[in-house]
Amino acid sequence: MNKLKSILTAFIVIAFCCSVNGQNSFVDYQKSFAKVADVFRRKEDTLRKQFEAKGLKWPAKYIYIRSFKYDSQLEVWVKNSTREPFKLFKTFKICAMAGSLGPKRMSGDYQVPEGFYYINEFKPNSAYHLSLGLNYPNASDKMLSDSLYPGGDIFIHGSCVTEGCIPITNDQIEDLYVVTSYARAMGQDYIPVHIFPIQFNNPRSVSYLERFLKIYRNYKPLADNLEAAYNYFEKNKQVPVVMVNAKGEYLVENEQPAEVKVVKVKRTLPEKEIPIPEHELAKVVNNQPVYPGGSKAFQHFLDETGKELAPLLNEGQRAAYLVVDYIIDKEGKPVYARVVKGGNDDINEMIEKKFENMPQWKPAIRQEQPVAFRLKQTIVIEAAAPGS
Repeated sequence: MNKLKSILTAFIVIAFCCSVNGQNSFVDYQKSFAKVADVFRRKEDTLRKQFEAKGLKWPAKYIYIRSFKYDSQLEVWVKNSTREPFKLFKTFKICAMAGSLGPKRMSGDYQVPEGFYYINEFKPNSAYHLSLGLNYPNASDKMLSDSLYPGGDIFIHGSCVTEGCIPITNDQIEDLYVVTSYARAMGQDYIPVHIFPIQFNNPRSVSYLERFLKIYRNYKPLADNLEAAYNYFEKNKQVPVVMVNAKGEYLVENEQPAEVKVVKVKRTLPEKEIPIPEHELAKVVNNQPVYPGGSKAFQHFLDETGKELAPLLNEGQRAAYLVVDYIIDKEGKPVYARVVKGGNDDINEMIEKKFENMPQWKPAIRQEQPVAFRLKQTIVIEAAAPGS
């Protein structure tokens, strides 16, 4: 009996160590699917050698993906620290592209989205070999797309067929699945995927876009914002910070309108301790948490919060763009909120309290079980226009 207890204790310790080791837990979970285990077995050594040949450290801690609709290309950029610039690892040829230039605005339009997204799902048992899900509709899409049927289920996947996704070959999706799995395992919760209409440094593509804009003039503001983000990355080899204003428009880092004064304030509020251990926060879920009443009700909460806190803007400040990091626990209760960008201490303290006092959500679901999940949200606080 004592021997059996010792064996069980050892097993529990080993299982616990694996569970707190983010890399092992996520990659091992992926490998629990026979198809993915086979992919890692066949691909990992080759990818390591390809990284070494380009002077890159394997595996990469940070991944950035750019897709270009008209040029039918998908780029994979990598780096291993926040300060170093991204370096190009591979460029894949996109097999097919449904729709035309311009954003996706409703279900069934066969459009590939355009804008700023991140990978929110790893799908090992995809009908298209392997798939990486994108968070379409994002905050902008939810405001500008069809309110009832905006569409969804947008993936980067294999099999070279599409009805509005980004298809690449099976060999390429295997490479991408492995490198993004490691990045997620090492802590990159939000792997950015930016979808552009064209490569803005390609004269032929630019000429096509110019002709397109003569017909679809309403598309120009979005195209301009996408070009601003493209140019920022080309100059800095860092992913720009992109926010969404109250109208659903993107605001790209260093590209805010001149009349808006953005004040960066150093946080002096005490740091908060996250009440849930990191290993208990789900990295991947089947369903994200849902605010009571859905996305429209959550947007109303954000709008009302912005109006209520507008008087707390610094003197002379027209607007503040904030990013809030928050957690919805497995019961659906908001248990942590922290402003990680923007605002001042008065605004930040009030927003954190408001987020932590939100009503109970429908919790995230992973493998049919409720789990704690961490989210980020952009909030725009604008001063009332003179005379309004």
